[in-house]
Amino acid sequence: MTLILVGLVLTIALPRLHGLGDSLAVDQAAHELAAAHRRARMSAILQSRAIELTVDANDLVIRYPGDTTRVWRAAGPAAARIVLAGPQRTMTFSPVGITTGLSNASFVLTRGAATRTVVVSRLGRVRIVP
Repeated sequence: MTLILVGLVLTIALPRLHGLGDSLAVDQAAHELAAAHRRARMSAILQSRAIELTVDANDLVIRYPGDTTRVWRAAGPAAARIVLAGPQRTMTFSPVGITTGLSNASFVLTRGAATRTVVVSRLGRVRIVP
């Protein structure tokens, strides 16, 4: 009787727990992307020089424009099996923190049924849309 009850509870609970894991992973990836954006923007302001943030499924990289040396790097969302829609994108931050080139951008992160969109404005605002 106990095994039947445990089996019934697991049958009901496991799909929900799996969806919760996807949701938490996508949420964490969205916050990491937003943090990389803030880091690049603040670095440009504090150093009074242009800085690029490259967002790719495999890497989040900060470097100086025209330089191949990485100033900072973090694993991209693919490390957590999260899909980042679209191609690699590079945002260049001016010394006052405003992006040039790619201005307003949306990054869609998906894993399973969980989806988050990170919306970045030209003025440096970042918001995460469920």
